[in-house]
Amino acid sequence: MVRRNEDEPPLSDAIQDYLREVFKLETAGERATTSTVAAAMDVSAPSASVMLKRLAALDLVEHVPYRGVELTETGRRVALEIVRHHRLLEQYLAETLGVPLEQVHAEADRLEHALSEELERLIDAKLGHPTHDPHGHPIPNAELKLAPATEARSLLELEPGETATIRHVPDDDSELLRYLSELDLLPGRSIVVEGFAPFGGPVTLRSATGEHAISRELAGAIGAA
Repeated sequence: MVRRNEDEPPLSDAIQDYLREVFKLETAGERATTSTVAAAMDVSAPSASVMLKRLAALDLVEHVPYRGVELTETGRRVALEIVRHHRLLEQYLAETLGVPLEQVHAEADRLEHALSEELERLIDAKLGHPTHDPHGHPIPNAELKLAPATEARSLLELEPGETATIRHVPDDDSELLRYLSELDLLPGRSIVVEGFAPFGGPVTLRSATGEHAISRELAGAIGAA
């Protein structure tokens, strides 16, 4: 359970979810506006606006002219805590229980708010204090510090003929992850860039399962090194 301070009651699940999405937008270098937050949360813009005002009243975000909102120091700490819960659970589900990659995000969503600090510590120790989740995204450590960013480029930045290892993939679309699993385009897997079709056409890659053509949009969302 996540609190602003130890002597305060836990924050609601909805507040935690919004803070996590604002954090993810900031980390991706995107503005956390009403529209982008609404899209991330899959809610209407008016609903997102009401919640962002509530977060501001709780001193968890602050409004920045022409940029939407940004996390305050308190809000960032809360966001990092829920991100830690979520990604540790994803790693535990995948590594220890063998839950398929396309299922771990939804399962972690259901469990993250109920995770106690003691169970968090036990899971962390059991896994050997992992630094990244199964999608390749960094897990904040016990001090809520993120590991240094892994040197990675999107697949669009690689050169034809170049060999690379996939470092991270999108984490919140189960159908997409099932598709990537079928193509063996997952973190830790080696790929070769075969070429880029002209006029914005697909990117052709070779993985352990053969040659595959994927959209440029998807290639841009996959990081490799």
